[in-house]
Amino acid sequence: MDVLGSRIVIVAFDGWNDAGEGASGAVEALRAATDYDLVHSVDPELYFDYQYTRPSTRMDAEGHRQLKWPEAALWRPRESGDGTTPEFWLLTGVEPARTWQAFASEFIDIALRDDITGVVTLGAMLSDVPHTRPISIFASSPNEQVRETHGLERSLYEGPVGILSVIEHFAESAGIPTASLWASVPHYVATATPSPKVTLALLDRLEELTGVDVTRDHLRTEAAAWEASIDAAAADDEDMAEYIRQLERTRDTWDSPEASGDAIAQAFERYLRRRDDGPGDRKR
Repeated sequence: MDVLGSRIVIVAFDGWNDAGEGASGAVEALRAATDYDLVHSVDPELYFDYQYTRPSTRMDAEGHRQLKWPEAALWRPRESGDGTTPEFWLLTGVEPARTWQAFASEFIDIALRDDITGVVTLGAMLSDVPHTRPISIFASSPNEQVRETHGLERSLYEGPVGILSVIEHFAESAGIPTASLWASVPHYVATATPSPKVTLALLDRLEELTGVDVTRDHLRTEAAAWEASIDAAAADDEDMAEYIRQLERTRDTWDSPEASGDAIAQAFERYLRRRDDGPGDRKR
């Protein structure tokens, strides 16, 4: 059995960790592919700042107004697998605003109770990359055995972190091996959300990592349409078109045989440091 085991929690949160809704979109695709049951949902009063992440209102089928509160929850597949491939559990929701240690501990305690064998966190970051090239995925792990088994990087980043790193740390401390997949999202299309090409790239890499086949044919069509829409916008803006050509030249240099294998890792670390340059930034 692979070091990540037979029962893997896939983690993604809305918010700072989710440029272009790429990571949350990946979890939504997983959830749509099979039936899931709720295992645990946190008390929103403990972890969310409602002035930052406000509750929403909606009408039910009978016309009564309902309040929907921010949530974070763990889900398990309704039917267990046949044991030949891992099964995915899903931890998703809104990134908490406070008491991150308690938040992470709450879910790790449940993971230990339910014999979770591995954790894979998914994130998406804005970066200086072109939309016309394959989406770069930075795959890393703090676990030496996971790195050796799957050929992953070891992140050397030092600085402020967010909830994905906290959950990863608590999982490793509890003896649950982890891996992390981060997609680079073209920063100039930040408003063109969701970004199905990003979601597709994360799911492709997740399948490579775990061997679990994920239904995603619809994303291929959506990704092509997304890319075409940005091409059309750039065709009407010469400055944007020239900027994209510059990014393409840089990316092609990275992808050349002479390029350093550390290029994506270095870009990832530059991104994290750049996000720490203002008082209003959210931390990973």
